[in-house]
Amino acid sequence: MPDFPFAIVLFDLDGTLVDSSLDLGPALNHALDLEGRPPLPLTEVRQVIGGGAVAMLERGLEHTGGPVPPDRFDELKNSLLDHYWAHIADNTCPFPGVLGALDLLAAKGCKLAVCTNKSEEPARQLIEALGMTDRFCAIHGGDTFGRGKAKPAPDMLLAAIEDCGGGRAAMVGDSTYDVCAARNADCPVVTYRYGYHDVPMNELGEDVMIDHFDQLVVALERL
Repeated sequence: MPDFPFAIVLFDLDGTLVDSSLDLGPALNHALDLEGRPPLPLTEVRQVIGGGAVAMLERGLEHTGGPVPPDRFDELKNSLLDHYWAHIADNTCPFPGVLGALDLLAAKGCKLAVCTNKSEEPARQLIEALGMTDRFCAIHGGDTFGRGKAKPAPDMLLAAIEDCGGGRAAMVGDSTYDVCAARNADCPVVTYRYGYHDVPMNELGEDVMIDHFDQLVVALERL
């Protein structure tokens, strides 16, 4: 049997490894309520997640009446983050099949890393709360190298590959941020159908899309 084709597999966090919409949604709606805006239903929350808290709040405001002045935006962002950090793992959980896929990849000798546009501290807090920290050789957030080097820039992916010892790597994500970062890092990319897509699924541009994490290892073997 041939060796597994990847030494390293990189993962986005929200919408890929974990379904965090039930904790991100209340945090976003808390900020919107402070501005007198109506809450977004869960189906719309899933459409505005991606790119970090700033991008999520910007989209939430656009959906409910438009932008606010910069000083007010900063106040709302800080309130959103305070609410989210206080409830970061109340309802968030790994998507079905994620833990089994991570275990199988590890059994095949793969080193694993998280590359997320969520800030590094809450990303680590969430991963630790879910008991997943020990599964990853590296965890990089959108502020780890400065926001200008967050996805779609390749910097965090390239750093994670180095942290994992180098070798052929693949990216697993759910948005154009992940696909573009993978392309910029010269990595093939798998997307998850039930993640938080920022464009229609047929416009993501991945190499392969999976419906369930039970399919991930086979999908990677075929790349």
